[in-house]
Amino acid sequence: MLAASQTEAAVRLREAYDGGAIPPLRDLLAPDDADMAYAVQAANTGFWTEQGRRIVGRKVGLTAKAVQKQLGVDQPDFGVLFDDMEIVDGGRLDPSRALQPKVEAEVALILDADLAGPDISFEDVSNAVGAVAPAIEIVDSRIADWKITFADTVADNGSSAFFVLGADRKPLSGLDLWTCGMALEINGEVVSVGAGAACLGHPLNAALWLAKTLVGRGEPLRAGDIVLTGALGPMVALAPGDGVRATVGGLGAVSFRYEENR
Repeated sequence: MLAASQTEAAVRLREAYDGGAIPPLRDLLAPDDADMAYAVQAANTGFWTEQGRRIVGRKVGLTAKAVQKQLGVDQPDFGVLFDDMEIVDGGRLDPSRALQPKVEAEVALILDADLAGPDISFEDVSNAVGAVAPAIEIVDSRIADWKITFADTVADNGSSAFFVLGADRKPLSGLDLWTCGMALEINGEVVSVGAGAACLGHPLNAALWLAKTLVGRGEPLRAGDIVLTGALGPMVALAPGDGVRATVGGLGAVSFRYEENR
């Protein structure tokens, strides 16, 4: 049963999708109260699934130590990926669908086995990965000016919005996801660079953290799930008309345009 403050936070966040960004939720959620924040996230996840949205995976956030330090936390967070959040590779995202979006390049995993055991290992995660793809996550805060605390971003579904998966999928075998380089371009200009090691030391470390966390919550990752493992470099703000392309070593490229559909 949600407390009145949690219910109010959930409603404010839902309404922000159409009504515009809202002030931080500090009058309702303590900045570091993870349990309360995840309860708000779960409430809205339940609301949206009842409205017909389908869960297709999870995203991991706060994988960079510098960002964790900025928000005063020592662990990542996660959010839910819904089917209507996916933008086709090479497609368009209409600016009217976003508030204050930013983009980051990531490694995406597509699972072909469940990760539901009590003692999941790095090897278990590796064995469960059916395919790997380059990805762009479009993050977007419903909190005005991105003035977020840890609780704000968790409650706000990990500040998630949309994602793009590269059409070319690779098997995990033979890939080096630790030293793989990443270049993120906007309108042909490189605006962010990074490497797999920037994501909790290795993208599979992020997936392992997520798998263990979700088992503990009784909602484990399943075969077919998409896992966005976290940013490989700094996120960059979007402006209408931008063309975005991310290239990850060994995985190839993925792109989209931030403009009206024609």
